[in-house]
Amino acid sequence: MEIIYEDNHLLIVNKNCHEIVQGDKSGDEPLSETLKRFIKERDQKPGNVFLGVTHRLDRPTTGTVIFAKTSKALERMNRMFADGEVHKTYWAIVATATPLQRDMDGHYTELGKGVPAEADLKHWIVRNEKANRSVAYDTLEEAMRHAPQKECKEARLHYKVIANTERYALLEVRLFTGRHHQIRCQLSHIGFPIKGDLKYGAPRSNPDGGISLHSRRAQFIHPVSKEEIVVTSEVPQDALWKALETNVSIDN
Repeated sequence: MEIIYEDNHLLIVNKNCHEIVQGDKSGDEPLSETLKRFIKERDQKPGNVFLGVTHRLDRPTTGTVIFAKTSKALERMNRMFADGEVHKTYWAIVATATPLQRDMDGHYTELGKGVPAEADLKHWIVRNEKANRSVAYDTLEEAMRHAPQKECKEARLHYKVIANTERYALLEVRLFTGRHHQIRCQLSHIGFPIKGDLKYGAPRSNPDGGISLHSRRAQFIHPVSKEEIVVTSEVPQDALWKALETNVSIDN
């Protein structure tokens, strides 16, 4: 965990793949409690420290997490997330069968055979809470046919290939909805599971036990000062992440 922004109302960190944002059945200490203890010791606070969770990030995912240090900031950030006023950009690494090609302007053309290098995805997602995974369907009718007793939610995102190596592609992903395991589920559905994500079809795990999905950037208007906040989280200290980051063109 690394603090990348802090003021009197917000605390934003770059989390690693072993940290959980909120407590779960594992019993491991959540990041929210770790940060409360850190603030209490650092600032020598005599009483309890307030730190509100504004959103979640899956445990195996790395990157930007926003916490609220005041109840006012928490209430406003919750409303902003619900209204789509917090714009988050993710980076995801997926495996490719062959090196990617570019057109004369230097733009990628295909992610894989018949799969464009840039596209909007729209699916209907059904969550299986018992298995802690989601399933994507192409149409609402298909989702309702396969899971008639489950709630179906529309899921929309935009992805774009922004770099590649011989075996992997780096996708930039922007969410338009916030569903359970949305990026993991939708990319797997089009045939490109995220590297290391065994739950959604990756052939092998990553050495650190995480998946190659990183919450890269967040942009929003500060809930109190009303200034624009743009934060970027550094990618994990991993050779593949660094190689792909180096290959990102300046157009992105």
